[in-house]
Amino acid sequence: MEAVKAKNKTFKKIGFTYLETAEIVVSLNTILANYQVFYNKLRNFHWNIEGPEFFELHEEFEKEYNTVKENIDIVAERIRVFGVKSNFSLKRTLELSKIKEQEKNMSALEMIREVLKDYEIIHDSLLDGVNAALDTGDVATEKMLTDFITELEKRHWMFTSYLK
Repeated sequence: MEAVKAKNKTFKKIGFTYLETAEIVVSLNTILANYQVFYNKLRNFHWNIEGPEFFELHEEFEKEYNTVKENIDIVAERIRVFGVKSNFSLKRTLELSKIKEQEKNMSALEMIREVLKDYEIIHDSLLDGVNAALDTGDVATEKMLTDFITELEKRHWMFTSYLK
């Protein structure tokens, strides 16, 4: 096993070398950035929803951002498993994220459409991470990301159904 010296402590990465995990870490960093921008967007939707859908969507956006908040922590900790630190500034997060901030006021239906658009971006980045994990034989990262995909696909169906 490869050992990395950090502040007089030895950190051992179990089963993988730094080079083997580089593509996984790049994918996880993109996922982390996407989730962080998405989290902020969901918080804004939660705070700014208006109209007849207020009570229902206010709660749904809260449920969604709480799930995303948990996923952010899980992804960042997975990156740490590989001996890499996730030191993201807001600027770096915005550079890495394929999800873009939304600054205009939106109706409830526009917010739902925006969430669905962002789900597609997150889904693609999760699949990239799954493929990187599978290429390396990293079943733990693959399972983690597959679990995220399963939940995301369910929520996508629910929000899509809401629009009909």
